[in-house]
Amino acid sequence: MMSEYWIISAPGDKTCQQTFDTMNNLTSKQHNLCSNYKFHIPDLKVGTLDQLVGLSDDLGKLDAYVEQITRKVAMYLGEVLEDQRDKLHENLQANNTELPQYLTRFQWDMAKYPIKQSLRNIADIISKQIGQIDGDLKTKSQAYNNLKGNLQNLEKKKTGSLLTRNLADLVKKEHFILDSEYLTTLLVIVPKAMANDWLTNYEKITDMIVPRSSQLIKEDPDYSLFNVTLFKKVTEEFKLHARERKFIVRDFVYNEEELAAGKNEMTKLMTDKKKQFGPLVRWLKVNFSEAFCALIHVKALRVFVESVLRYGLPVNFQAILIEPNKKSVKRLRDVLNQLYGHLDGASAGGHVSSVDNVDIPGLGFGQSEYYPYVFYKVNIDMVEQTKL
Repeated sequence: MMSEYWIISAPGDKTCQQTFDTMNNLTSKQHNLCSNYKFHIPDLKVGTLDQLVGLSDDLGKLDAYVEQITRKVAMYLGEVLEDQRDKLHENLQANNTELPQYLTRFQWDMAKYPIKQSLRNIADIISKQIGQIDGDLKTKSQAYNNLKGNLQNLEKKKTGSLLTRNLADLVKKEHFILDSEYLTTLLVIVPKAMANDWLTNYEKITDMIVPRSSQLIKEDPDYSLFNVTLFKKVTEEFKLHARERKFIVRDFVYNEEELAAGKNEMTKLMTDKKKQFGPLVRWLKVNFSEAFCALIHVKALRVFVESVLRYGLPVNFQAILIEPNKKSVKRLRDVLNQLYGHLDGASAGGHVSSVDNVDIPGLGFGQSEYYPYVFYKVNIDMVEQTKL
């Protein structure tokens, strides 16, 4: 199934139904080049020619902006789902239906975008709505990402090399001499290959080391963790001489309250993340739907404005949604050009490449093809080509 659809419009024949039937017979029934659907655009307020020309330019920019935010919401939903990312597509819906169904059965939302308003006002409503979604997404994603980042940092400290990981969950109270005026216990990281060297020689590193006070606490593939008890006053000297022998003393103070607080922080962050996950996923689903529906309404506005500019007044055109067959795109273009080439003398033999009204640096929506009929693409794959 192609994710690309086309919306085209052509002037009404005796009736708009006749326009649709002629096109549908040639492309779908006779040659099976595509599937066609009527794309219903209501009777919108036309305004003046000057207004339409100015609006045509602005709608191109709005189209690019709305698509960018729709993709942004879709991409962030994928990030939040994490290991459930394979369920992303089923969560990307518009008005509680799959995107192809929403598109092929498109109905203008009169409540959100009242057609008694001017075209400019409708465009402004959409622009404000999407701006609000964009702002809220920034706030919500920042808060959730901070929480996730803090949790990941704590989790990293629980894993990895003994050189860097948090030692709190590896040691026990009995590994330490506590509350002594003179003695202290240090934790030492020893390269695994030198464990015997440590056990043989640690008592000789400085004076005032408690004999037989070192024991192996933990090993990883590269290092061993030992404790050692000595007099406080030789601590700095011991650290220095230990480092010369490639034994690394880790700064660590055994404090039960702090250890408990660290464990509580981890639990709290995990609980907070779980609490925020459900509401955030719901918000992203709802606002993806809002943004995608707004995007299709912008396409409808563009088709309407462009059709009036091209075909004149009174308003008389048929908008058609085309789902091209992947293997027949070139043939479909040829048939459409044969059917509508007379609308534009300059391109009667085919299409002329030109620049669309929209050219926003960095968004990649600038170049658009020109055909003798009104033409806009809709790509409903909101994930593969995500742009931030």
